[in-house]
Amino acid sequence: MSLTNRSEHPRRKFLAYFSGAGLGTTLFPGVLWARLQESGAEGLTIGMMKEAAALAGLEFTDEEYDLMVDEVEKNFGHYQDMRQRRIDNSVPSPLYFNPAVPGMTFDRFEREMRQGAAPEVSRPADLEEAASWPMTHLARLVETRQVSSAELTEMYLSRLERLNPVLNCVVNLTAERARQQARAADEEIAAGNYRGPLHGIPWGAKDIIAVRGYPTTWGAGVFEDQVIDTDAAVVERLDAAGAVLVAKLTTGELAFGHNWFGGRTNNPWNPEEGSSGSSAGSGSAAGGGLVGFAIGTDTGGSILSPSIRCGVVGLRPTFGRVPRTGVMAAGFSLDKIGPMTRGVEDNALVLHAIAGPDGQDLACVQGVPFNWDGAASASGLRLGYLESAFEQLESENDPENLEHARRTLDTLRSLGYDLKPVEIPRDRLIYFIEYVERSTGFDEFKRNRQDENLVRQGHRGELRASHLVPAVEWLQANRIRYLFMEELAGIMEGLDAVVSPWRAINALTSMTGNPVVTVPNGFDPDGTPTGIALLGQVYGEERLLLAAKALQDATDYHTRRPNL
Repeated sequence: MSLTNRSEHPRRKFLAYFSGAGLGTTLFPGVLWARLQESGAEGLTIGMMKEAAALAGLEFTDEEYDLMVDEVEKNFGHYQDMRQRRIDNSVPSPLYFNPAVPGMTFDRFEREMRQGAAPEVSRPADLEEAASWPMTHLARLVETRQVSSAELTEMYLSRLERLNPVLNCVVNLTAERARQQARAADEEIAAGNYRGPLHGIPWGAKDIIAVRGYPTTWGAGVFEDQVIDTDAAVVERLDAAGAVLVAKLTTGELAFGHNWFGGRTNNPWNPEEGSSGSSAGSGSAAGGGLVGFAIGTDTGGSILSPSIRCGVVGLRPTFGRVPRTGVMAAGFSLDKIGPMTRGVEDNALVLHAIAGPDGQDLACVQGVPFNWDGAASASGLRLGYLESAFEQLESENDPENLEHARRTLDTLRSLGYDLKPVEIPRDRLIYFIEYVERSTGFDEFKRNRQDENLVRQGHRGELRASHLVPAVEWLQANRIRYLFMEELAGIMEGLDAVVSPWRAINALTSMTGNPVVTVPNGFDPDGTPTGIALLGQVYGEERLLLAAKALQDATDYHTRRPNL
C-alpha cells in the first residue's frame, strides 16, 4: 500500500467535516436530555428542542422539529430503561477493535521461545546489589540456585517497605501471597521443575489489575476498600509462570497521571519530581529496583511516559496482544497491558508469558503468537526514523533531548542500519474517543456523584462533557481512525521499526493499536533519564524488540542505577 500523496487521502476530507460543522452536533443530545430533566415536564416540547439546538449550534425548520419530536422522546424512554440496569465497569463492549487492516499478513506458526545467551552471574555478597539487575540476571541466579526465590522476595519486600516513603509507589504489599509463592517456587526448583525465566521472580502490578483477596483501588479514594473477587488474566498467567507478586503499585486516579489518593508517586532518579503516569508505581518501582519487573497498562501513553521518566524499558504491545480480563476499563478500544522492565529481553520474556487469548477478552487476537528468539540476528532489520520529530526537538530548543536523540540515530547508523526518513500523520483524535469510552465505563460512577471527592477535579468535567457526545460522532471518529490505520500501514510497509521521540508517535499509535517500545538513551544534566521510542508493525513485537535490543546493547544507559 502506498499513500505518499497524503494530501489527497480521503481522510483529509473526512477530517475537514469532523473538525468543522460536524462537531457542532456533539452537545445536542445531552443538552436536550438535561433540559428535559430540569424542566420537570412530562414530555418533550419543540421549544426545548429549539433551545438545545441553539446551544449546540444547530438549526432546523419547524417541519423538521415535528418530524423529530416523537422519535427523540422515544429515545429518552430507551435511556431511562437502560439506566434501570446496573452496568459495572467490568462489562465489556461487544463492539471490539481490531488493529489489522486488509493486506496485513502475520506469522501464525507458534515456535518455542528462545532466550539469548545466558548471562554469567555470581551472587553478590550483599544481595541488594542485585536489586536493579535485569530480570534475565536474576533468573540466572535462581535457575542456578545461587539465590532462592524466598531470599529475593524478602529482599524486595524489605526495599518496598524501606523506600516507599521516598517513592510513594506502593498501595498494598501482597506479602503473605508472595511468601507462599516463593516457598512453592523453591520447592519446585529444588525438585528439578524449573518453569522458566520468570520462575521465582518478584513483580509488581499496577493497581487497576485485580488480585483476589487484596484491594484494587484504581488510584481513587472512593475505591480504597474495593476488593474484586478474581485474579486478572495477566495475574493468572504470571502465577502459572511461577512469578511472585509482591505489591500492588500505584496508579494515577482512575488511571490518570501520577497523583492518587495517597499523594504523588515519585521518580527514583529525582524524588522531587513525579514519576509520570498513569503506570506511575510500575515505572517508579521498576526503575528504583523495588521489584524484578512490573506490569503497567496504557490507553494513551501510560506505559511510555513513566518508562521514559524512570529510565526503564516499557512496551505498549499491539492492541489485543494481552487479555485485559480483570483490569479496569479506561478505553474499551484503546487499553493495552504491557511489561516495564530493566532490559529489553526481560520485556520480551514477560510478554511471552502474558500474551495470547484467554477466551474472555473478545479483542484478544487468536492465532498470532509472539515468537521471541533472543539469539536471532538484528542485522537484517529495516529501520526508519520520523524526520520531522527530530527537527521539532531542534525548533523547541531542547538541547539535551536533541543531543540524545541524534546520538541514538548515530548509534543505529554505526550498527549498519540505513535509516529511512518517514513521516506519519499527527493527530489527537484518540483523546476524543478515549473520553467517550471512559464516560461510558464510569457512567454509574458519575451519575451517583461518586466523583465529587476525586483529587483531580478536572476529570469530573471530562467525564460529563464526554457524556454529551452522540453516538454518531463517536462512530464517525472511529471511521476516521480506520483511515489513519490504513495510512500508517502503508507508511510502515517494508519497515520493522521507526525511531522517534515518544510524544510524536504516542497519540496516533495509541489509536491505531501499533506496538511501541521505549528505551533509555541518556541523562539530563540533573541526572534524570531520557529515552527514545520505536514504533513497530501490528503484531510485530518480535522484530520491534530485536531492534530495541540492538540499540540497548550498543549503549550502557540501561546499566546505570539511581542512588536510593
